[in-house]
Parts: sequence; structure tokens; C-alpha cells
Amino acid sequence: MGPISLNFDVTDEEAMNRLGIELLSVFGMPPIEHVQLAADLGCGHISTGLTQLPFNPHGYPSWSLRDDAALRRRMKSAMREQGIVIGLGDGFIARPGQDIRDRQSDLDLMAELGAERVSGISMEPDLERTKDHFALLAEYAAQRGMNATMEFAPPHPVGTLAAALAVIRHVDRPNFRLLIDAMHFFRSGATVADLRALDPKLIGYVQLCDVPLVATESDYMQEAMFARKVPGEGELPLADFVAAIPSDVHIGLEVPMRAPAEAGISPYQRLRPAVVAAEALIRMHSR
Repeated sequence: MGPISLNFDVTDEEAMNRLGIELLSVFGMPPIEHVQLAADLGCGHISTGLTQLPFNPHGYPSWSLRDDAALRRRMKSAMREQGIVIGLGDGFIARPGQDIRDRQSDLDLMAELGAERVSGISMEPDLERTKDHFALLAEYAAQRGMNATMEFAPPHPVGTLAAALAVIRHVDRPNFRLLIDAMHFFRSGATVADLRALDPKLIGYVQLCDVPLVATESDYMQEAMFARKVPGEGELPLADFVAAIPSDVHIGLEVPMRAPAEAGISPYQRLRPAVVAAEALIRMHSR
């Protein structure tokens, strides 16, 4: 591990404005409550999809931003009041038999909600279809004044940094960048040196969590969806990781923890330690 440069010039406000609370971390929470939680935790943004994720240990009522125009209006009002933005609109996944052209109305809704960027992963084994999907996603996002990102993860067809960069080069649009998730990045075999070597302009969004360096769960995606750790409680080299991220890139806390949620621990109680740890990392190790 190389030397870490400390930078204490980053203010608390700057650090917290970079931090957001990801949809996966809040397990079914309705959008307005999600906005309020981010504000209560002192963060500046959230990620969201248009519909509720299926795992819902707190028994929240079902919701759909796609189908409920009144909910969209209330969410926009809550975001204005709390100073929260949508840093990432989730769910634009490349899948066999599906066409991103059919999701343009969903992109319209993300733009209506003020999303700064949208993101997807690939579950499409045909690499050419994956490239076409993300080329259109980037084009459609640009038409609506948004950026687009692509996430890679070891279980997926685009599972490594090199494979993701090949898609980025193919799409070749200034509004299309990498989404780098700390768990997937390190588990795919990438290193901090690889991150430092990237053109900073290619990094569009980062998701922060901690896990063991080597998987302890037999099912990778079960761990990714339900059993991540607060930064500092696993084995990832997060200080060097954060130090290599450009200082203007938003960082979303993707720290889903099913066991505490099922035990009745509130989202605020679960996520407050993650926010405190992430803020400290940003303040001390900002590029």
C-alpha cells in the first residue's frame, strides 16, 4: 500500500454534500422518507428507482414513482425543502429480450424528478447488445440533460474494470462514465493503482461500503444485496480508494445490512455509523 496524503482542507459541509444514501441501503423505504433520512443524516443526495425493491423488513407501504404523479410532486417538494438531490436514478439494466427504447418514459420521469444521472448494469450475455443498450442509454440521458453510468460486478457479463472500459470506449460519449462500487471493484481483482491510473473524467459515481477482501458467502449477490459492512469494518483499502477518487465525484453509501434490519434496527441507526466513517474518510483522504 502506498503512502496516503492527508488533506484536512475539506470542510464537513463539502464532505457531507458528496455523500448520499443508496436505495439498496434503505430496504423498501418510500421516497419522501428516504429524502428525509438523507437530510437527517446530513447527506446531500440519494439514489432511487421508480419502484420499491422487494425486500421490505420494516413493512413499508408499497409505492411507485412511475404510477403516482402526486408522489412525484411531493418528493420534489421534499427534496427542495431538504436540499437533497437524486444523485443516481437506478434500474436501467441491459437484459436479454428487453429494449432500452421501451424505457424512454422512465427516463422522462427521472428527468422530471431532477436526477443528475442514471445508471445500469448488464445482465445481457451478448456483448454487442450490451454496447447498444448503453450507447442508447447515454444518448437518451443526454437528450434529457442527464449523465449516464455503467456499473460492473464479477457475477455479471461485464464483470471487470477492463470489460467496463471497453464499453465506455465503444459508447464514446462525454456524459457516459463508470460507476465504481467498492465491493465489486476490489472483488473483481482491480486495485487502487488501477483506479489511480484511470482518467478522472471516466469516473462518474462511486458507491462505498466494506466487505472482506475474499468472499465469505457462497452466494456473491446475496452478500452484495444483504450483507455489506460499514466502512472500516471489513478489509477493503478504503482510505487509498477514497484518496484516488476525484473530489467532485458523488459517493453513495451502499451498505445493505439485512440482519440488523430484520432485528428491528432503524435505517437511521444502521446507517449513521456508515455516514460518520465515510465522512472521516473523505475529510482525511480527498484527492
